[in-house]
This record gives sequence, C-alpha cells and structure tokens, in this order.
Amino acid sequence: MKKTILGALLLFNLLSNAQKNYLLIGTYTDGKSQGIYVYNFNSTTGDFDSVSMIKTSNPSFLAISPDQKFVYAVNEDANKGSGGEIAAYAFDKQTGRLSFIDQQLSGGDHPCYVSVDKTGKWVAAANYTSGTLAILPVTKNGGVDSATTIIQHDGYSVNTERQKGPHVHSAVFSKDNKYLFAADLGIDKVMIYAFDEKRGNLTDTDPGFIMTEAGAGPRHFTFDPDNKYFYLIEELTGTISGYRYTKGRFELLQNVSALPPDYMGPVGSADIHTSPDGKFLYASNRGESNTIGIFKINPKTGSLSLVGHQSTLGKTPRNFNFDPSGNFLLAANQNSDEIVIFKTDKKTGLLTDTGKRIKVGKPVCIKWIPNP
Repeated sequence: MKKTILGALLLFNLLSNAQKNYLLIGTYTDGKSQGIYVYNFNSTTGDFDSVSMIKTSNPSFLAISPDQKFVYAVNEDANKGSGGEIAAYAFDKQTGRLSFIDQQLSGGDHPCYVSVDKTGKWVAAANYTSGTLAILPVTKNGGVDSATTIIQHDGYSVNTERQKGPHVHSAVFSKDNKYLFAADLGIDKVMIYAFDEKRGNLTDTDPGFIMTEAGAGPRHFTFDPDNKYFYLIEELTGTISGYRYTKGRFELLQNVSALPPDYMGPVGSADIHTSPDGKFLYASNRGESNTIGIFKINPKTGSLSLVGHQSTLGKTPRNFNFDPSGNFLLAANQNSDEIVIFKTDKKTGLLTDTGKRIKVGKPVCIKWIPNP
C-alpha cells in the first residue's frame, strides 16, 4: 500500500514539473519595476508563482541562449550619448535565479531588441535611436564581448515625426543561421544580411532588403513553424504583410490590417506571433485600440483570414507570447502594469480571459525557459 502511494506521489510530482515553465518578464524601470522578473507558470492551469527578480535598467527585450543556460537583455538607455548596453546573465534552472555575468555597449543608442544565433556564440543588438545594428561575440562563460560588427543604416521615409532617420527595431537570425534580418522602422525596410556563424560577420545580399509601403514602419516579424511564410507587423499603419520565404528571398503575398475594421483612433501596432501549431497568427495593437488581432493561416498559401479581435483588457500591449504548450496567451499591458492571461481555443484561435493577472510594473517582454 505504501509503495502504491509513494509511486502515485512520484508520478504526480513528475507530471506537475512537466506542466511548469519559467516565465521571464522584461520591463521598463521608470515606474514600479526594478528589472527582470522570473515566475513559475503552470501550462495546465495557468497558475503562477513568483520566483526571483534581478535589478537592471530598462531590460525591455530579452533573449534566451539555445542551451537555455544564459539570458541576454538590452538596457534600453543612451547614457548621455555613449550608447545602451547588452547585459548577460547565467540562469539556474534549479532555482530559477539569474546571476549577472557582464555587459557591453550595444553599438548604439536605445537598444530595443536582442537575439542569439543558433550556435550560441553571437548576439545581435538592434539600436533604435541611432539606427545601428551590432554583433557581439559570446565568451566562454556566457558573457558578451565588445561588438565586432556595427552597421549604420541610412535613409528616411515619409512620416516626418517618426521617420527622419533609421530606427532598427528588431534583428533575428534565420532558422538555418545563414542570414540576419533587421526591420528598420525609420527607412521602411527589412534588411537582409548574410551571416557567417564562424566569424560573426554580416555582408550585403542581393537584393539586400524588403521595401515596405512608404510610411508603414516595419517593427517585428515572425515565421510560421515550417519556415515557409514570413509575417511582418508594421507599426505606423497597423498593417500585416505576409511573404513567401525561400533561402533569404521574400515574395509579397498579402497586406491586411491588424486593426479592428471600425477602429479610427491612433495607430501603434507592436508585436506578432504564430500559434505554436502554426494554425493562427496574432498581432497586438496599441494606440487606443488595445487589442490583439487573430487570423487563420491557410497552410497551402500562407494567406490570412480574419478570425476576430480580442481586447487585451489593459493599456498598451507592447508584447505578448504563448506559453510553450500553446494553451495560454499572455499579453503584457505596459501602461496598466499587468500581464493578462488568456486561454487559447486551439480549434478556433479565439481567446478567453482566465481572470488571472500578473502584477508587474511596465511589462514589455515575455520569454520562456522550460522547467527541468
């Protein structure tokens, strides 16, 4: 009898751990937040528990190393013209705690995006205000060394308030690690660079960039799980542009609005993700919309059809993300200081409010590390 009970308890504990993942939250620290927050999140129930926090300045975007042992964060600052920084942390999966390793200048002002290549040896930083893109080598202990490549974008576009110069807003390595794609809101281009994973070098390609509609303001992008289609959210027009993708080349398929059809207020679209199963695409809208647009993806053509819009039940959904199971979508409402947890319907794509909220000051980035 005792053996049966012990066996049942062991199985229960194993299942409980399998359901839990570490949730990492990046924030702006000019309000109630002090840095990066770590929670345990149950992917079956949507429940969560606070684990740890580490103080740092404006960690508005985070990246996880491929082996999940290290976390890289921007410090979205300018430091009186000397640039922002990229900070490196070791992550302990047993305790859920971050330990600071080191930091380096990001190669420009106000870095707003950071990513890690597939080898874990290189970090890319997108510097918004200065319009620069940088590559930093990763050291043996998981830290970062000074930038070995810094590329200055040039140009402007038609929006005289937001596009007087380049503003690199995101930088992502391709799935095969042969390219780096960098969306520049200020010049209406997604730059396409060839990436050398041995040396960390970036070189120009032909044609070299995707040109969006004038004034669109490309911001973030995502690929479908099969890497066939590329979806770009354009901040200034609230548009999603869908492309067919093949080996560093893009063919425009469709432009659709991410905004509700009857919305007439200020535009500020922000983030974009496919569901883990690749059936649906989601895009967040700030301004006064405060919604997430939901679209069904045609698996044969990559085209999008509108399913509906979900209020984020808060203000300024700068970022959102799915938990690893795809059971929940978490919306980071920057200006109402909380993350709203939605249950996903995997058949329809629709979202339902769970009533659960994570209270944190100015949340702006959500990342995940599976719990061992």
